[in-house]
Amino acid sequence: MSTVQDASSVSSLFGASAAATSKSATTETEDRFLALLVAQMKNQDPLNPLDNAEVTSQMAQLSTVQGIEDMNSTLEALAASMGVNQMAQAANLIGHGVLVPGDSISPAQNEDVMGFELKRPADQVTIDIHDAGGNVVRSLNLGPREDGVSALAWDGLTNAGTPAPAGQYRFSVNAVQGGQPVSSTALHLGLVNSVSQDSQGVQLNLAGSKNVSYADVRQIF
Repeated sequence: MSTVQDASSVSSLFGASAAATSKSATTETEDRFLALLVAQMKNQDPLNPLDNAEVTSQMAQLSTVQGIEDMNSTLEALAASMGVNQMAQAANLIGHGVLVPGDSISPAQNEDVMGFELKRPADQVTIDIHDAGGNVVRSLNLGPREDGVSALAWDGLTNAGTPAPAGQYRFSVNAVQGGQPVSSTALHLGLVNSVSQDSQGVQLNLAGSKNVSYADVRQIF
């Protein structure tokens, strides 16, 4: 909990610093504009004075620039706040299993869960599990499935009914509807060890030194 509070404090300091910098830049722009406008009015030709419409237009442009800078500052502060909140939410996943894009699987316990995400319903879904050489060791006929995420566990057996040797395997998803292929995404189970944040956003650091985006999580166990 203290880590989240510290992160929030740091974010606030950075947000305040960015706002102060933006405010200083805006003030300098206003001062330069007003100085130029006053000098222009003092040195205008009495026979050809400044047009009121032109002055009004220049004031409107300054107001527009200031409004854009204020909006940018607000958006930056909002983005920083959302990043801290997302880090706090992601921290709750530490120690949990998550389904994320990937096709690796193992007959070992806690590594035997796999899943898939369908873009639309399918009247036939088949999963083939391949060994390191690409050979199919097990085919699973799942029948019809609705769109969205589905998860299942491999019993570790081959098509012959014998236990598959220990090791890493991969699986492929074949889904069809009315004879036409249905777009699918293979999902595998990963254990969340820690979370971090970089230029790409909040990242989940999974067992096995694999990192995935927090937005990639499809299901939590």
